[in-house]
Amino acid sequence: MNSFIRLLAVLGGSAVLTLVVGRLTDLLLRRADDRHHETPLWHMLRRCGPALRVLLFTAVLRGAYRQIEWRPLHDHEAAVGRTLTLVLIGAGAWCVVGVASAIVESSYARYALGTRDPSRVRRVRTQVTLIRRIVTAVVAVVAAAAMLLTFPAFKAVGTSVLASAGVIGIVAGVAAQSTLGNLFAGFQIAFGDMVRIGDTVVVDGEWGVVEEVTLTLIAVRTWDERRITMPVSYFTSRPFENWSRGGVQMTGTVFLHCDHTAPVPLMREKLKEILDGCEAWDGRGWNLAVTDATPTTIVVRAIVTAEDADRLWTARCEVREQLVGWLAEKHPYALPRVATSAAAPLPDPAGGPLAPATPAADRPGVRRPAG
Repeated sequence: MNSFIRLLAVLGGSAVLTLVVGRLTDLLLRRADDRHHETPLWHMLRRCGPALRVLLFTAVLRGAYRQIEWRPLHDHEAAVGRTLTLVLIGAGAWCVVGVASAIVESSYARYALGTRDPSRVRRVRTQVTLIRRIVTAVVAVVAAAAMLLTFPAFKAVGTSVLASAGVIGIVAGVAAQSTLGNLFAGFQIAFGDMVRIGDTVVVDGEWGVVEEVTLTLIAVRTWDERRITMPVSYFTSRPFENWSRGGVQMTGTVFLHCDHTAPVPLMREKLKEILDGCEAWDGRGWNLAVTDATPTTIVVRAIVTAEDADRLWTARCEVREQLVGWLAEKHPYALPRVATSAAAPLPDPAGGPLAPATPAADRPGVRRPAG
């Protein structure tokens, strides 16, 4: 009976102490959050409450469980102690990851509020995301190693493992060459400012926005809501278009194929009229010129500008649609057409009057169709 009461006392005392300390910590963090609205650090630290409670309860129970005079517990004292140690290590790692994530995210939030340059914000966001993943991975590896070292069998083989670490490292390096390459490429992406979260890129002919950057993969969200996942090494070994680098303002082109009789000056005036009513146009510049001529058409190029890639796409589509509709309604002769009229007469070699062109069917060597 006394052993059962002592068991309840130890468990109840550990739970009460954990709840009291956790409650006091939460009140202090809430008060600090109310006083310092400019930083979200204290609010984010409150998310670590469950991890802190598990850590406190396990730590108190780990130090007091030997005081319980209960025979089943004494018979399995080593297993109980090792279990509590494993839980303590896991809770400690959970708490460290939560605190580190809160510090990193709050630093990014303060930087984003005080910086008006979107490109710098995207760069810091990418770096913060990768730093958080690196910290999580390192803490998880250390915690797993600490858990393994609690078993006597792993301590016994520790010397042989260290002795063969060189050979194992070489073998692992060769086997994981691709993975290690992506890992180092992830560091290069994060701190080399090549690709950032939120950048508009074109990879393999696909236009999209960088949605997620990890140590090994980059996810690109296309305009039609598809996700393209590519290894990080792709962006460090192949050329790609980054429309957000060097500023978000962009210049785009709209190409139209028209007949040689197209009224180019009127088209130029119509383009200015369309842009004046286009909300996506930023007013920085525009132009319309004939850039090429073929035997059947001319190529008319319209230039428009916009604040970013999305508005540029909208402006280009609107200009193309309205120009084609205006030509079809007001100047249908300016649209491309296939000439079906008779060919112009050929000059007489003797200098006489022009002779009509000989039809292809009447030329020598050309067989007439039957019937």
